[in-house]
Amino acid sequence: MAYKKFQADYLFTGTAMLGADNVLITDEAGVIQEIVPAAEAGGDIQQLPGILTPGFVNCHCHLELSHMKGLIPEHTGLVDFVFKVVTQRHFAEDEILQAIANAETEMLANGIVATGDICNNTLTLQQKLQQQMAYYNFVEVSGWLPSVANNRFENSRTIYHAFAAADERINARTTLVPHAPYSVSDELWHYIQPFFAGKTVSIHNQETAFEDELFLSNSGDFVRMYDMMKINHAHFKPTGLSSLRSYFTRLQPAQSVLLVHNTFTKAADIDFVQRNEGNTAGEVFFCLCINANLYIENALPPVRLLREHNCRIVLGTDSLASNHSLSILDEMKTLSKHFPGIETETLLQWATINGAHALQMQDSLGSFERGKKPGVVLICNTYNELFTNKTTATLLL
Repeated sequence: MAYKKFQADYLFTGTAMLGADNVLITDEAGVIQEIVPAAEAGGDIQQLPGILTPGFVNCHCHLELSHMKGLIPEHTGLVDFVFKVVTQRHFAEDEILQAIANAETEMLANGIVATGDICNNTLTLQQKLQQQMAYYNFVEVSGWLPSVANNRFENSRTIYHAFAAADERINARTTLVPHAPYSVSDELWHYIQPFFAGKTVSIHNQETAFEDELFLSNSGDFVRMYDMMKINHAHFKPTGLSSLRSYFTRLQPAQSVLLVHNTFTKAADIDFVQRNEGNTAGEVFFCLCINANLYIENALPPVRLLREHNCRIVLGTDSLASNHSLSILDEMKTLSKHFPGIETETLLQWATINGAHALQMQDSLGSFERGKKPGVVLICNTYNELFTNKTTATLLL
């Protein structure tokens, strides 16, 4: 059997940063064989400048919105952003399909090997059948009016079955998930909960301060959104609690929970989640999409707070409607810029093994362990191991 041997300035395994005296050995297909000291590796070693790392995992993306790049201006706030997405997303199908293909190519070029992708239709299925990367398909369900719950559920279930039928062929997983607490009625929750068992369940969480305001007092900008969309809001009764504390126990019996954005999550919310984790919901991961947070709300997620509580953190890009690129490296650069105390090793762990665990892909992705095929990425142009504007990531294998 032929082998490939890689040696760089640093070797990140998925959990630890090793020095230059280590060689990564794979077979020709990229399956990890072992990591050995350079003195034991023999010849034919590729000498590379930079950091070798497993491929990145993008835990939150809307690939189907790739055709909307640059269409929505920055800093609109979430309510106006959502309204523009809903009303302006309709393009010719051939344009959408080409944008999806281009976006996947961009992700691969930026070192991403797996994606948790939000699906409101089947337009991404054609590209996913090409088997360029691994996907966890989150078929999103929304419907705030109780009267539309059954129709919305049936429509989403049709999309779910289309993706699920292809899961075995394309090494993917698919489940139904709630869009957000402000867009799923009690009746709709009832329909989709049976699909959570054993799956990762994703939900947009506390992306704007108005989300908590809605559940606390039935006021704020979401009431304006319902009016703009001509949605009768009379059925809703506020819980008097934060958004997260109002819905979290409904995520049972998910194996993993992916809370996305968390821009306005507070310490009391995290305490609540950690008290209930494992009892009313599975293992919880907090997904940061910092560039989208800045694009939409011009706000930063509470990274220090999440780290103080030892939360499991993963990374996502959101969509090209809310971001300038689909690059996990760009997300790490922005996090490093605004939170300079975070070590590169920690950022890479969020981008690799943590993401693989969140998407239940840890048996094949996320770390350089024998038998895995996680992708091999070379990060170049760092400064003292830190990311700079010139830092790049290239998928080698």
